Amino acid sequence: MANVVTFQPGGYRFIEHAFQYSGGVAAEPGFAIERARLARMLPLAQGFDTVEAHLKSRGRPPGAFCACELRSPAQFTDAGFVAFNRHYVERLESWGVFRDEVNPVARSNVCPEIDPPATPSLYAFCYTVPAEAGYARTDFVAAGSGEANGASGPYADRIVRRGDSSPEGLREKASFVLGAMERRMSGLGRSWSDARPPVLGLDVEVDVRGLSREIVL
Repeated sequence: MANVVTFQPGGYRFIEHAFQYSGGVAAEPGFAIERARLARMLPLAQGFDTVEAHLKSRGRPPGAFCACELRSPAQFTDAGFVAFNRHYVERLESWGVFRDEVNPVARSNVCPEIDPPATPSLYAFCYTVPAEAGYARTDFVAAGSGEANGASGPYADRIVRRGDSSPEGLREKASFVLGAMERRMSGLGRSWSDARPPVLGLDVEVDVRGLSREIVL
């Protein structure tokens, strides 16, 4: 069962997962989650500066930061990924968000094949705001997942159908990722019906969220 913890300073709850990110977040009663996409992605440090400035402009503390979407130039080795993540959490630690190896912030990290960034960059982020009177739904963001079982240990030992890009292998990988999304939503008390895609007839959106408001900075 997912261990769901309330991050009181941010007004949201999260699924404990790993030091680098949580399994997902959901707004606590009285709060909603907004998403801001950058018109142009920024190197991580500049991106975090933008987060701070935007939260200040919205009258929100840094602890309201609850999820982000990153873009990286290429895939990491296991050691490289750990090094990157240790650098990533430093700013969260300075904000009082990352503490004692527990990270409440959900995250996805994509390596674009077309026009990748030169360095790991921020593409979008989410944060909590006080909900308007009469607001009834619960906003949430499920963290992105690859086809790797568990939250620790070498990826080579955890990747589903490692090295298999056949139709059957990709089908099993996709099934695993969709299952991970469903389990994360379930841990937050949400389901697929809370994350409908925008076109009539479609049923699945892998990078799952259900938010009140999205803006472009």
